[in-house]
Amino acid sequence: MTTTGIAPGQSFFANIADATSMLLLWRPPQAYISPLMTRKGTMRQQINADLKVAMKAGEKTRVGTLRLINAAIKSADIDARPSGKDKISDEDILGLLSKMIKQRRDSIEQFTSGGRQDLADKELAEVKIIELYLPRQMDEAEVKNAVADLIKEVGAESPKDMGKIMGALKQRYAGQMDFSKASATAKELLK
Repeated sequence: MTTTGIAPGQSFFANIADATSMLLLWRPPQAYISPLMTRKGTMRQQINADLKVAMKAGEKTRVGTLRLINAAIKSADIDARPSGKDKISDEDILGLLSKMIKQRRDSIEQFTSGGRQDLADKELAEVKIIELYLPRQMDEAEVKNAVADLIKEVGAESPKDMGKIMGALKQRYAGQMDFSKASATAKELLK
């Protein structure tokens, strides 16, 4: 007997039928199909699977951006540990991605006004990649309707009720709207 557990002269398969059935059961790895197409698993799993695909394809910008996302998620996981959470939820990841997009849009404005279009283009490419992981963004009319409906539902009457409105908006529409614009809309409707 050798270290592989197969005696010399003995085949790995007992007969040709076993070998044939193994070949018929084999399927190509699913790693070549982007999780953005299939959308199975958690956000964390999708991002990691996409990172592997991007690495195999040699897409430097996508690899760099997905690594930045993973680093931000791991940092948020560490920050959440004192509160008793081991890992942040998908809703928290959506909020984190929205925050990353907002930071990059601010950077784009600064780079453009500073005459650094090359850096602005790099940030814009990152924004486009991050946006792939967010749900469809609501337009201004949809945001206004959602805020108005929530004001009626919560029974808000004055700007003092902004906390209730914004809390409910963030819970229901995580990653679907810019909450700074929603806040301005709510203030306008509560005047």
